[in-house]
Amino acid sequence: MRRYVILARRFALALALGASPGAALLQAQTLPAGLAARLAACGACHGVDGNASLRDTPSLAGQPAVFLENQMVLIREGIREIALMQGALEGFTDTDITALARHYARQPLKAPAASRDAVLFAKGEKLAEQNRCGSCHLPNYAGREQMPRLAAQREDFLLHSMRQFASNQAVGRDTLMAASLHGLNDPDLVAIAHYLSRIGP
Repeated sequence: MRRYVILARRFALALALGASPGAALLQAQTLPAGLAARLAACGACHGVDGNASLRDTPSLAGQPAVFLENQMVLIREGIREIALMQGALEGFTDTDITALARHYARQPLKAPAASRDAVLFAKGEKLAEQNRCGSCHLPNYAGREQMPRLAAQREDFLLHSMRQFASNQAVGRDTLMAASLHGLNDPDLVAIAHYLSRIGP
């Protein structure tokens, strides 16, 4: 709970300061009038350039624009529930969301910096292939349309998300993922997250 309070305060501060480093980056893009200052707050959690550094927080850089649009609409409408995002998109129009999605989709994704555990990586690679993760997310796991990019995503976020799907706690998200993870145990999920986080971008 304390972590949520700290992140909420960080988000509020970034929103209030509008002219943070994130604002300069966003103003360089073609965005609806007045949106750049508000979007600077996104950098408080997801990184100014869309490469997140906070635990359990997804990087948005390089994600498919359609996927980002869909998820933001679901969050704005309260269909996908994320405590830290509650109210964050309030007042954002569909045009605003499209602009934000396109902005993040254009941002270059940073290459994974963490080292590989050879055994865990190999196990994750095998499990990802056996469970045909690439059939939806593409063989290189770059994602497409409404399917998110998995390659080089934060390891902790990937594991957190898969655990939510596996326990049917991923409210407002694709229910097919729960079926895709059926039969996998937690060590399997740990291996897949390790593998995906260390390939790409």
